[in-house]
Amino acid sequence: LAMKDEKSSAQQFIELRKLGVGIVLDDFGTGYTSFAYLKRFPATILKIDKALIDYILTNEEDQHIVQSIINLGHSLGMKVVVEGIENQNMADLIASYGCDYMQGYYFAKPLPVFEFQKMLRQ
Repeated sequence: LAMKDEKSSAQQFIELRKLGVGIVLDDFGTGYTSFAYLKRFPATILKIDKALIDYILTNEEDQHIVQSIINLGHSLGMKVVVEGIENQNMADLIASYGCDYMQGYYFAKPLPVFEFQKMLRQ
């Protein structure tokens, strides 16, 4: 929705940031996301799409791309989330790049809210 009227959306995002609301650029590296949005939208978190992670253990180019995106996000003052972590080796590699947060089936599969709350209490 934000991409339909970028100018208006950017202004609304700026107003939200003034109120202390965080903005997340999701699925970075695929689809509608581009480097231009890093300038236009005052994001606080950059989420790297799973498509860039799928072959990260075997593809050196993917490793360089993901590491560069993490560094770029940090240099712009953003926290970075990597989606699609499926095993310990992936988690270790992404952690070595200084990523702030990771998500994926390695940590937990999607849960109904009541099961998630139960998991948090344990």
